[in-house]
Amino acid sequence: MKSKKHWYDDLWILSLAYLVLGFFNILFAWAGLLCFFIPLIISAVKGNKAYCNKYCGRGQLFAHLGGSFGLSRKKDMPGWMKAAPFRYGFLIFFLAMFCLMLWNTCLVFAGVKDLSQTVTLLWTFKVPWQWAYHGTLFSPGVAQFAFGFYGVMLTSTVLGLVTMLLFKPRSWCVYCPMGTMTQLICKGKNAVSSQKNENT
Repeated sequence: MKSKKHWYDDLWILSLAYLVLGFFNILFAWAGLLCFFIPLIISAVKGNKAYCNKYCGRGQLFAHLGGSFGLSRKKDMPGWMKAAPFRYGFLIFFLAMFCLMLWNTCLVFAGVKDLSQTVTLLWTFKVPWQWAYHGTLFSPGVAQFAFGFYGVMLTSTVLGLVTMLLFKPRSWCVYCPMGTMTQLICKGKNAVSSQKNENT
């Protein structure tokens, strides 16, 4: 029997639209902050990973490409990629690269550094992206953040696509930094709730 369709089942379209819009106008990259804050807020308020399980458009996109279109080998990931050391290590590395991106943005805001109209892919390769910048009424730092953030989102998408092809469709979800952070928040919140219940 076919399961009932929900409104959030098509959020993968927004994830795909984000990548396309950022290709033509880099300032759309700012919308990606929703994918950062919403999971953290849901996990902090609800104490669960509802965002990862239901609302993550990127996970849905990988599920469609790997499952519906058969682009995945559907093999299990190696054990070391599922293990806590790798997941937490990747989270630390990801946050370090994110902070470096913020630092470069601050330098542009301060006028110490010129705007770089490139997208850094896989934290290494600077890909020219000047066609997506059409000027702005705001500080060049606004555009610099957009270039940097789009690079972060594009990099994570590429990694997700690679692991989708090699392993199961949503293998990215296993070591996704946002998933790891929300898991830590849920554990912390549930631990606090349990402690409160014991004290009452």
